[in-house]
Amino acid sequence: MTLSSGFNAGPRSSTPPLQVTLRRGCISESVHRVHAVVCDGRGRVLMCAGDPGYETFIRSALKPFQALPFLSSGAADQMDVGDRGVAISCASHAGTNVHAREAFKLLWKGELETSQLQCPVPLNAESPLQHNCSGKHAAFLATSRKMAWPLETYLQSEHPLQVEINRRVAELLGLPAEELVAARDDCGAPTLRLQLAQMALLYAHLGASRHAELEQISRAMLAHPDLIAGEGRFDTELMRRSHGQVLSKGGAEGIQCLSRIGEGLGVAIKVEDGSRRAKQAVALHLLHQLEWLTPMGLQELEEQVLIVNPGVHLEVNGALQFQQS
Repeated sequence: MTLSSGFNAGPRSSTPPLQVTLRRGCISESVHRVHAVVCDGRGRVLMCAGDPGYETFIRSALKPFQALPFLSSGAADQMDVGDRGVAISCASHAGTNVHAREAFKLLWKGELETSQLQCPVPLNAESPLQHNCSGKHAAFLATSRKMAWPLETYLQSEHPLQVEINRRVAELLGLPAEELVAARDDCGAPTLRLQLAQMALLYAHLGASRHAELEQISRAMLAHPDLIAGEGRFDTELMRRSHGQVLSKGGAEGIQCLSRIGEGLGVAIKVEDGSRRAKQAVALHLLHQLEWLTPMGLQELEEQVLIVNPGVHLEVNGALQFQQS
C-alpha cells in the first residue's frame, strides 16, 4: 500500500482498530477506538490497525513542519537562536517561565514585541507568551520580519508564510499544494486535514536524517525535550527515555505522532473520540510492539500513563498488522 496524490492511501485495511478500555477494578467503564499506522519515507504503509486513510486534522503535530521556513529563510541562523530556539518553535509547551522566556528570546532577537503575537492569552495567565503555541508564533513573526512579509496578517491562509508552509508540506507528501485542506487551529494558525498515513509519512521524513532542515529540527527537539512539552508531560518524558532514538509530538483531539530516528519510519495515531489518555496508552502499546523503547523506559512511562487513579487503569487491545505493498 503506497500513498498517492489526492488523499488516497489505497485499499482500506481489514485490520480492526485498536481498543483502549478504562477499567475500574475489573469492570469496563469506557472504551476508545483508535487508528494507527506505520509508514516509511516512500509513503508505503508497512503496518496498521484500523484505517490508514482516516482523515482528520494533524493539529499541533504539524509544528515541526511549520518551523521549516524559520530555518530555510535564514531567520534562525541570523538570530543565532541555537537548538533551544528551534525547539521552542516546535513546542506545545506548559507555559512555564522557562518556556515563556525562550519564546520571548525569539521575539527579542528578531526585534519584535510581545504585543505582535496573535496567539491568545491563556485563562488565568498574563501574557500570550504563556500560550502553548507562543514559540511557533514567535518563529512565524521572526520569519516574516526576515522575509519582509506583513506582520499583522501572518496567520492568514493567503499570507506568504502560510503558503510556504503548505508548499513544503505538500512537497514532502508528493502532492500539489492546492490539494491541502486547511482550517483554523485553536491558536489561530492554520492546521491541515490529512490522512493518518500522510501524517506518518511526514514523521518518517522527520526521522530519516536525509533532509538538512528536518534533521536540525529533530535534533533540537531531542536535545531539549523539556521545551517541547514540559516536566511530567508525555512527549517530554518519552523523548527523555528514548536516548535520542524516538521523537514524539502530540496534537489535540487524540493525535500522536512518533518517529524512529535514523530509520525513516513514522507512526501516526488518531483516537476517534479525541481522548488524550487513549492516544498515550496506544503510543506505549505500539512502542512495545515495535521495540523502540527499552523495557525500563516503557515501564516508567506505563506507570505514569496507564494508572489513572488507584484501582483505575487503561488496557489496550489489538496490534499493528503488516500490510501488503
